[in-house]
Amino acid sequence: MSIDRRALSKAFGSASRRYDEAALLQRAVRRELLERLEHFSTRPNVVVDLGAGTAAATRDLKARYRSATVVAADLSLGMLQHAQKASGRLERWWASKRIEMAVVDAHHLPFRSGSVDLVFSNLMLQWCDLDEVFAEVRRVLSPQGWFVFSTFGVGTLRELRSAWAAVDSSQRVHQFFDMHDIGSALTRAGLREPVLDVDRHTLTYSDPIALMRSIKEIGAGNAAQARPRGLTSPRVLQAVSEAYPRAGERGDIVATWEVIYCAAFGAPNEQAMASQDTNEIIVPAPKPGTRRQK
Repeated sequence: MSIDRRALSKAFGSASRRYDEAALLQRAVRRELLERLEHFSTRPNVVVDLGAGTAAATRDLKARYRSATVVAADLSLGMLQHAQKASGRLERWWASKRIEMAVVDAHHLPFRSGSVDLVFSNLMLQWCDLDEVFAEVRRVLSPQGWFVFSTFGVGTLRELRSAWAAVDSSQRVHQFFDMHDIGSALTRAGLREPVLDVDRHTLTYSDPIALMRSIKEIGAGNAAQARPRGLTSPRVLQAVSEAYPRAGERGDIVATWEVIYCAAFGAPNEQAMASQDTNEIIVPAPKPGTRRQK
């Protein structure tokens, strides 16, 4: 699926002011992903929060790894600008725990090969070409480095997709990745020892319109190049609402969110060295002697 990345960046930028308040599921998944870092005893020197958004996870990563260089990297300038404004309200914290920021396309990372010890990414990869992004992650990771991420799986919003399919044959709901496809892409990229698992959440909404409004509110609408353009008529929206299955006597609906978690390690030395540096270096190379603990 081809993504309109300009539209995606604009949508998230527009949603930046209300994102932290509205993105409740994203917050819960972020906490879970951060907790999984306890399984890794190595202390990274360079950390990249890929798809950092408003930098909520970046601040947690800096608090966890105080001596590390931590970079908040995001496609949306608006998101990072909001993060900078938020730092003004946390001025003392920000001054003592400096975080770098960079507007970054995950398909073309501006970091030196083998220079990053941890790439952390929370609910960003569903907007990406997995082969391209995983190849870049493999390139920038040190051989002892690790990649920890979450993304939405193929079962996400299956009820909404089914309701739209009953009304309109065009692509109205974002297409998410299957866990097996993610595992295959990690293997193709040369990332080692990938471990994946899946969790499912069901959230309740008053009606399908409220669900779609909540998705738009955080900038996570359909960004496919092939998406229908223009406003959707009230008649079509009513038809979608009628096709959506009701969950209870009050007429509420539920939406499924399938979350895939993964951890993988960097490429061996010879494979990492084979990658060519074509991008600007904006973080230092890792200190020598870093070793992954077992």
